[in-house]
Amino acid sequence: MNVVPDIPAPNSGDSRQKGPVRRSRYADLTRAELATLVPELLLMGQLIDRSGMAWCISAFGREEMLQIAIEEWAAASPIYTRRMQRALGYAPDVPGEGDVVTIFKGLQLDIGAPPQFMDFRYTVHDPSHGEFRLDHCGALMDVEPMGEDYVRGMCHDIEDPTFDATALATNPHAQVRPIHRPPRRPDHQGAHCAWTVRIDESHPEPDPVPALAVNQRSRAATLELAPIDPSDEGAADYAGPLLSDLDFAAFSHSALVRIADEVCLQMHLLDRAFTLAVAERTETDDELERIRRKQLVGVAGIGAERLARALGLDRADDTVGAATRLLAVHPLLNPAAYVDASVADGTLVVHPSPAHEDSAWIALCGPDRTAALQAVVRALDPHLDVEVAALPEQQGWRASVVRRAEPAPEADEVAVTRFSTGASFAFAPRPSIPITPITGAER
Repeated sequence: MNVVPDIPAPNSGDSRQKGPVRRSRYADLTRAELATLVPELLLMGQLIDRSGMAWCISAFGREEMLQIAIEEWAAASPIYTRRMQRALGYAPDVPGEGDVVTIFKGLQLDIGAPPQFMDFRYTVHDPSHGEFRLDHCGALMDVEPMGEDYVRGMCHDIEDPTFDATALATNPHAQVRPIHRPPRRPDHQGAHCAWTVRIDESHPEPDPVPALAVNQRSRAATLELAPIDPSDEGAADYAGPLLSDLDFAAFSHSALVRIADEVCLQMHLLDRAFTLAVAERTETDDELERIRRKQLVGVAGIGAERLARALGLDRADDTVGAATRLLAVHPLLNPAAYVDASVADGTLVVHPSPAHEDSAWIALCGPDRTAALQAVVRALDPHLDVEVAALPEQQGWRASVVRRAEPAPEADEVAVTRFSTGASFAFAPRPSIPITPITGAER
């Protein structure tokens, strides 16, 4: 068993917390670009498991992969759910006493439920009772070809404890229970699955997984980000009614910057929980790092492809300049308050940062670890490469984007992640309609 460093929680006397919060790299994007980027980031977070779990199956088998997934999501989602509640102003007035609307809002901003790809439809009966269904489940589309055992593993073994773990962040007495769920019959029509959400003080509080307490002490969990500017044009919070589909374009530039940074932290928290789970099952640091790097390369490459298409970088004539911009918006290097890096003129400079203290993704990159960076730039052009050199006195490293005469083949890790339907999934415009609670008399 490996030992992952237990990161102490920062406190008011911690010198690392002093000084202004580093300006977000997403602040350089326009409001329209950010509205396009945020759902892409949410979907990219879902692809983390499409990449990582393939290598866990290979290393440990299907049953252990299922346990890793349960521990991973249960040790991350309660943390980032509360972070987003606070950031967007819909946290319950009394911690732990949120209602079903609060739970549903959290799902709409969760990498475990990216919009449309995981097409959640919500019904609210009253503050303590609601339902949701998935009219389309991209994750199901990914595992159905693998057979019924994998479908049951995801839709039963994983979903039961992790849905409750996510609800735990809002109300410890919330229970999420299935109405129906896969495996689907050959003649199946309608929603892929449907669930009830009930809050009742008689419901026993679920026991958190041990790794949750460890992850709560990470730098990612406690990271301070700049507050949303309430004077900025557009919505500064999500304090109003629950909406059927979030219109990200309705949020202000400042709010979208914060959401983008929070979604990146969701990915880092999930990856740290993944690391904790895998470390329990590996004997050496090298084995742990090998699996982590494969996970990173796969999601980094496919995520970069999607981000490049969304921002039009795949159409740029200057591919080196476009690759530089792509690196700047990639979750590997964000939030800026977490990953100390500068990106300009085809050059990336990385210094020690809170992300390194967490052994986050950026800690898997450097002079002798270039595969993830290569996957990002080659998402634009297979002729692109990176040359990486250490900075003096252990102050980090510098990477330059260069163009090679011959194209590089696609990395195996990227090819494995491309198996997911999320690699080519296309978002469509949707109306954003308030959801009106259905009273008992109307049911």
